[in-house]
Amino acid sequence: MPKQFQFKDDARSQLMEGIDLMARTVGITLGPNGRNVILEKEFGPPQVCSDGVTIAKEIELPEPFLNMGAQLLKEAASKTNDDVGDGTTTSTILAQAILKNGFKNIAAGADPMALKRGIDQAVDVMTKELISMSKEVTGDDQISQVAILSAHDEKMGELIGQVMSKIGKDGVVTVEESRGLDYEIEYVEGMEIDRGYLSPYFVTDQDRMVTELDEPYILITSEKITNIEEIIPFLEKFNAIGRELVLIAEDIEEQALATLVVNKMKGTLNCLGVKAPAFGDRRKAILEDMSILFGGTVISEETGRKLDSVEISDLGRCRRVISTKDSTTFVEGGGDSDLIEARVGNIKSQAQETKSDYDKEKLQERLA
Repeated sequence: MPKQFQFKDDARSQLMEGIDLMARTVGITLGPNGRNVILEKEFGPPQVCSDGVTIAKEIELPEPFLNMGAQLLKEAASKTNDDVGDGTTTSTILAQAILKNGFKNIAAGADPMALKRGIDQAVDVMTKELISMSKEVTGDDQISQVAILSAHDEKMGELIGQVMSKIGKDGVVTVEESRGLDYEIEYVEGMEIDRGYLSPYFVTDQDRMVTELDEPYILITSEKITNIEEIIPFLEKFNAIGRELVLIAEDIEEQALATLVVNKMKGTLNCLGVKAPAFGDRRKAILEDMSILFGGTVISEETGRKLDSVEISDLGRCRRVISTKDSTTFVEGGGDSDLIEARVGNIKSQAQETKSDYDKEKLQERLA
C-alpha cells in the first residue's frame, strides 16, 4: 500500500483533528452526569455504552492522518484500562490536553525534547501529589458507591459492594450470565480446581452426586498412576491410619483406578481420585501451590521422587474436600502460614511483572 506523507504544521493539525474527534466522543461519558454513546455493530443491534475504552476501541476514521491521531488516544485509554481497569475517559481527556498544548508550543518554536522532559517532571510531581491526596476505600458503603457509579445501577452496585467486602481485595470474581431474571451470588471458600472426581463410584452423596470428605489426607503427584503396584507400599501404611485419602495426579489409568474404586466400594479405603488441573508449567506451579497450602510434598520424578517412595509425611491436609463431576474444592488447607504468605507474595510479584493479560488473570486466580 502506497504511503502518504505530511510534515510539521500540516501533520500536527491533522493529527490534532483526529485527537479532538476521539476526545469529544469519549469525553461526553465523563463523570456522574456523563451521557451514553450509541455504537453501530456490524452484527446485531446497536450498543449503548458509557465506557471510555469500549467506545475508543470502536472508533476507526477513514482519513489516515486523522485516524492516527485517534489511535494515539485509543492507546492511552487501553493502557490505563490494562493497568487499573478504570479511568479511561479521564486518561483520554488528559492526553488530548497534553498533546494540544504540546503542539501549540512546538509551533511557537519550543524544543520538543525539552517539552517532553518538562512533561515528565510535571507527571512525577502530580503523581506524588495525587498519591498523598488519595484515600483507601475500606468501608462497604464506599465500595458500593464506587460500584454504583461504574455500573450505573444501584442494585448491581450494592451487590458488588457486598461481594467485595466478603472476598477482600485478593479474591477473584467470576461473572456469568444468569439463567433467570434475578442476580445470584455463589461464594467458594478455599481452593477450587476445574477438575472433578475421576469416577462416579467415588460419590458419597448419590442424591447430589457429590463426594465429601472430612479432614482427608492429600497425595499430590505430577506423575501418572498407571500401575497400582507403585503405590501399594504406601496404601498399606496409610490403611493403618484409617483416614480418608485424596489422590491428585496427572492421571489415574484404568487398572489403578479400578483398584481404588473396588477398595472404596468394599469400605477398605475411603478415597477420591482427581486429575491435576491445567497443563505444562502452569500445572507444576499449581501443584506447588497446593503442596504449600496443604502442607504436603509434590511427588515428582523431576525432583527424584517416585510413587513407590511416598511416605505419610509427604501428605497434605485440609478440613474438607467437596468434589463434583466438574470441580473440586478444598477448604482450610493445613499448610504453614508463613510459607503460604511467602507464596502469596511471590505470585503477587509475578502478576505485577507480567505483560500478558492471560497470565495476569491466571496468576490472580492462583492468588485467590
